[in-house]
Amino acid sequence: MTFTDLNFAVVGATGAVGRTLLSILAERGVPRENISAVASERSKGIKVSYGDHGELMIKALNTFDFSTTHIAFFSAGGDVSAQYAPIAAAQGALVIDKSSKFRMDADVPLIVPEVNSDAIALAVKRRIIANPNCSTIQLVAALKPIHDVSPIKRVVLSTYQAVSGAGQKAMDILFNETKTVLMNQPSTENKLFPKPIAFNVIPKIDAFTSDGSTKEELKMIDETKKIISANIEVAATCVRVPVFIGHSISANVECASAFDLKDMHAALKASKALKLPKTADQFFTPVEIAQDDEVFVSRLRMDTSVPFGLSLWIVADNLRKGAALNGVQIAEAVYKHHRKLLRK
Repeated sequence: MTFTDLNFAVVGATGAVGRTLLSILAERGVPRENISAVASERSKGIKVSYGDHGELMIKALNTFDFSTTHIAFFSAGGDVSAQYAPIAAAQGALVIDKSSKFRMDADVPLIVPEVNSDAIALAVKRRIIANPNCSTIQLVAALKPIHDVSPIKRVVLSTYQAVSGAGQKAMDILFNETKTVLMNQPSTENKLFPKPIAFNVIPKIDAFTSDGSTKEELKMIDETKKIISANIEVAATCVRVPVFIGHSISANVECASAFDLKDMHAALKASKALKLPKTADQFFTPVEIAQDDEVFVSRLRMDTSVPFGLSLWIVADNLRKGAALNGVQIAEAVYKHHRKLLRK
């Protein structure tokens, strides 16, 4: 059996991440007959495209049988994952979950394959693997090579997150709000963001917590510690910006020991997950990296405000590497190195 012989289910197939998952599986050469596109009962019968291989008919999640599924991708939100992921796992499927529901559970591995693929083995107990927050994925992909050169003590970061991180409705809101401003039309309804997003930035993603942080910021803090090291201190400010696709991060890293900038550059360049510019005066932006698979690192320089500091700029397509692609790469890592987790 090859990877493309496996049977896959994509739960949340009508959403932005679900559609991207289908596109990537099609790119990988998985036959259409090996894919089940699954969504809520109200979407049953809707057709979604499957790359150049035609269309798939949506099946209802509440009646779907996972007993022949090898790997089930869940990208339909935490409530859906909480209810149905354990059912899929009990029926023998290996679940790769995009939501935050299981990420901090001690017996559920939280995986970025280029960073901590060995932890996949922990999935043997519950048959669930968690996909990290989209911004966390690109952050830890860039931090791991740095941490290997000189252990990281602290990271201070600000994110610039595209609206697609909040789903297709958020992209529609940005489009409509931009049109109303440029064409001087009446304001459109916006129930998703607390303030207008067009021509604006919003320093609030998810709900506020008692200490003034947002849940998005706490996700980045907790997930970075779980994936790389509990000893790393993280301060995060997460901001929604009027960009359709592509999250960006400005990060200031404090290491525990002296390092050479050339060594850091070489370590980052050696990572298969990362792409660096050819010269120091080049940099990456969300517009140019959309649809690309790598995490893009630029503006690499010393941070002289601390003894052993480094500053960098990190950009990635949040729908691909930040969600769908990372999930597929987890599945590929399972097939290559942890095949005993798959049904026979």
